Amino acid sequence: MSKPSDEQAAMQHYLVCGTEDCHNNGQFYCNDCHRPLCEQCRDEHLKSPKTKIHEIVLYRRHKHQLPVQECELHPTRNVEIVCRECKTQLCSKCSTMKEHKGHNFDDLEEIYARKYALWQGEFAKIQKYFLPTSQNLKTDIEEDAKHIKKTMESIRISMKAEADSLKNLVDEVTSENIEHTHITEKALLETLKSQETIHENYIAYLGNMSDEFQKILLTINKKLLFSETMVIKTIPDTLESVIPAFTAGQFNKEDVAKLLGKSHVPDTELKKRKIQPMVTVSTDMPFPDRQSNQSREKSITKPSLFLSSSVTKVKEYRVRSVGSVFHASVDTLGRLWASDHKGKLVHTDQQGKRLLKIKNSNGPKGYHTVTQDGNLVCADTEKKVIYIISPDTKITEFIKTAAWKPICVHSSRINGDMLMGMSKYEAKVTRYNKAGKEIQNIQMDNKGHKLYGVPHYITENINGDICVSDFNKNAVVVVNKSGQHRFSYSGQRSEFCPYGICTDVLGHILVCDSVSNTVYLLDQDGGFLSVLLSPQQIKCSPRGVCVDDENNLYVGQRDNNTVTVYKYLQ
Repeated sequence: MSKPSDEQAAMQHYLVCGTEDCHNNGQFYCNDCHRPLCEQCRDEHLKSPKTKIHEIVLYRRHKHQLPVQECELHPTRNVEIVCRECKTQLCSKCSTMKEHKGHNFDDLEEIYARKYALWQGEFAKIQKYFLPTSQNLKTDIEEDAKHIKKTMESIRISMKAEADSLKNLVDEVTSENIEHTHITEKALLETLKSQETIHENYIAYLGNMSDEFQKILLTINKKLLFSETMVIKTIPDTLESVIPAFTAGQFNKEDVAKLLGKSHVPDTELKKRKIQPMVTVSTDMPFPDRQSNQSREKSITKPSLFLSSSVTKVKEYRVRSVGSVFHASVDTLGRLWASDHKGKLVHTDQQGKRLLKIKNSNGPKGYHTVTQDGNLVCADTEKKVIYIISPDTKITEFIKTAAWKPICVHSSRINGDMLMGMSKYEAKVTRYNKAGKEIQNIQMDNKGHKLYGVPHYITENINGDICVSDFNKNAVVVVNKSGQHRFSYSGQRSEFCPYGICTDVLGHILVCDSVSNTVYLLDQDGGFLSVLLSPQQIKCSPRGVCVDDENNLYVGQRDNNTVTVYKYLQ
């Protein structure tokens, strides 16, 4: 019975034993044969005279097989050793040549296994320490923000209550003052009323006196000559009234402010948030010798990278069999996959020598990516199929996208998920897990607006953000790992036409602009940092960009098949 395909194996619940006609759980692994073994086949393997000295380990501790590479001098043999003195990769036959007489050699597979373990260790640190710790700090910040909002709302409520209390006191005092005016008015009016009564009585008295005098004057009586003259009483005295006056209070805004409380931030020294120290991260990977442990220690104590003050050209070479480089991906060995605007896809070594050529139906878009295992994933727009190409050039159909046309694809360095930009009568980004199961669709923002027009390049940042270079939107559209829109970057000028896009270990976003013929460097939140590569440095229109494991930036061009490698981090 034939072996199950890669796609079938990915869909199973356990790894199948690599022995022919055996379908048991392959929980062990032969590092010499490079195949999984079940417990029974392991025992038989160790009993066989041919294989009893083979190294068999648990599968999770297996060595990763050295990718097949033909020897340039002996095409029938594969490169498997490296000369310490010449620092060149050789086949076993090369080691017998006189040029290498007396030289020391190292097993290339051991070196590859050590380096793979080191990189997996770095990846494990990200997954088990840096990412969780950062997420915890982010959660702490979010909790602090909630607490501040709650506290400030409580302060505002207290301020309003205090102001209401002051208003009530003002109303109470005002009511008392007004009541006092009524009492004062009543007393003054009563005084005036009594004075008015006095003068009314006096006026009545004068009337009586006037009548008496008139009677006497009209009567001819001799007694008048001898009677006593009547005396008129004087006008009674009364006091003048004092008109009440109002004296305004003397106060201003500052006086009122002094009566009321106010919020403030205590003047205390800010303390750094506590970061949990990193403990040893288990990778479940063997480190074959002392040298690898030293390398691991160096890797752990390696200082943080930062932007260099200048960009340095490392090398430049031409990619044969393509007319341009619209998209680029680098595999785990530093070899390049490059595609042009006609759908030709080429695999080259670090000198530009062609290793493999594929004709695809796609145009100048980000339709291929390299997985953590070194496989190439590429999309066929016409057939609406995603293929996986293994290092030994085995092609496997991975995903069928039905009515949707796959335009761009990216393999996540965080969890191995596959991110795809697709179009039909509209556009979307879809996430698939390692088994090819659709687990997420992103189309609209939280206001119901369409996020994408033509997502022709896609990548993922270290925080899980999905970054899309959108041709129709003329923008870099970024959503978080949950699909919520974070920001859109539309360039530094009125016109912006983004093409190739990638991110680096510091969370920077690097994007090509075909209008200004530059490569922009953005921070993780879409803030413009610099023009990383100017038109004078690039000379031709930049299209495809990617960053390798050594933090080198690869830039492909529209008008020729030249790839330039730059160093911008140190």
